[in-house]
Amino acid sequence: MNIQRWVARRRASWQELERLLQQAEKRGVRSLSAAEIRRMASLYRSVSGDLTRARTQGLGKRMIYELQQLTTRGYTQVYQGSRRQEWQAVWQFYRWGFPAVVQDCGAFIALATAMFGLAALTAWGLAWADPALITVMVPPELIAQVRDRQELWMGSILGIEPFASSSIMINNIQVSLGAIAGGMTAGLFTTYIMLVNGFLIGTLAVLVGQNNLALPFWAFVFPHGALELPAIFLAGGGGLLLARALLFPGRLSRQDALRRDGFKAVQLLYGIVPLLAIAGVIEGFFSPQPAIPDLVKYLVGTALFAGLVFYLQQRPASLVRPTSPDEAMRDGSRIPHGLDG
Repeated sequence: MNIQRWVARRRASWQELERLLQQAEKRGVRSLSAAEIRRMASLYRSVSGDLTRARTQGLGKRMIYELQQLTTRGYTQVYQGSRRQEWQAVWQFYRWGFPAVVQDCGAFIALATAMFGLAALTAWGLAWADPALITVMVPPELIAQVRDRQELWMGSILGIEPFASSSIMINNIQVSLGAIAGGMTAGLFTTYIMLVNGFLIGTLAVLVGQNNLALPFWAFVFPHGALELPAIFLAGGGGLLLARALLFPGRLSRQDALRRDGFKAVQLLYGIVPLLAIAGVIEGFFSPQPAIPDLVKYLVGTALFAGLVFYLQQRPASLVRPTSPDEAMRDGSRIPHGLDG
């Protein structure tokens, strides 16, 4: 390798990185444009390679020291700046992005909700006409507890609230993951999850209604159900969205359609997980507490649902639709993950 020629060719990149680093160190990363930030990240990677080459070729200690200083400063700005930008991106997603993608997928979410609701109403009507159906959907021990002892099963949560809360969260997240991933079965597994859960809630409604326990049962369900059930509907919508891409890609190739709708489904999942975490805490620590009046539970559930609806309706005027990864790369106003460009 001709050392002098290589140094002469690479020096312009080192000087450019030095200039960008000086500006970032004096005035902060925000003083750089998105294009300059991407350029700084790209230069940092190339200069890191130059440092490795300089060490391998046994170049002068001074040059190695200068390149090492440059890469150290570059690492600090690129990756600390990346973390700041990532936290800002997270905040912006939960503030505006998640409501926007929910609105964008509204038709699929409505279809998943309709599946659940239709199954629940059908099960309610059939079980009320023929109570034997309850034995198909509900475990015998729960039926005996409600019919024979005239009590609900939520008291088993008391005393083990942390364990119960975490178990509930994990179970609900697994159901949501299954509902979304079920879209890859042409929506069959997603449909199954929506229908089975609808049938279950419908038969439970008949069981507690026939035994005069409907009021305390729904008082238990309302607080956490105000977040948990909508989260399941959102997951079902994500699964149906993937099924649409698989079955009806339109003018796009099936791969491109799955990439487009898969990105939206992942965004839905990112928003669903916090909802289910909050619902799990409520179901473990608040909903089963006998010391809390039923009226308070109904009011809390209603307030949470109203707050969720209000939140999901939010959308800034400048936000037209969720941005895909490819569009983010083309849009200079967006900084890709890791500032890699």
